[in-house]
Amino acid sequence: MIWNVYLSGEVHTDWRDAIIRQAKKRGLPVTFSSAVTDHPASDAAGDGLPPSSDGFWRDHKSAKVNAIRTRTLIAQCDLAVVRFGDQYKQWNAAFDAGQLAALGKPYVTLHEGDLVHALKEVDGAALAWASEVDQVVDVLEHVTMGAPEP
Repeated sequence: MIWNVYLSGEVHTDWRDAIIRQAKKRGLPVTFSSAVTDHPASDAAGDGLPPSSDGFWRDHKSAKVNAIRTRTLIAQCDLAVVRFGDQYKQWNAAFDAGQLAALGKPYVTLHEGDLVHALKEVDGAALAWASEVDQVVDVLEHVTMGAPEP
């Protein structure tokens, strides 16, 4: 089986690339998908629609256009990783986690220990919490390959 892993969350660090590199290096049977990670492109997703009068409506249109991709990829994934960084609030990642939980999709959260309290509900629905990329890849390896022979 090839596992489809959805990578959700902050877009300001290279955590996605690190997971993809390590999974490839370990030969894991996974494919990855993600929301649009180019922040300006994501913000402009609705710009081709009829003009709006203020920033709220620009963000509103773009969020809906982006949701087409996000909802579809979440519905198609076998497992997700939801990353929360410390520099920005990732409301979108929390929303994705809620969708994953509502759909019964397993997910792993990835964040530092100082966010445990703030993310207690999100972590409560997750099947694992990791604080480092290596830990996420270890989980992916165990899930996709099974436990190693003793």
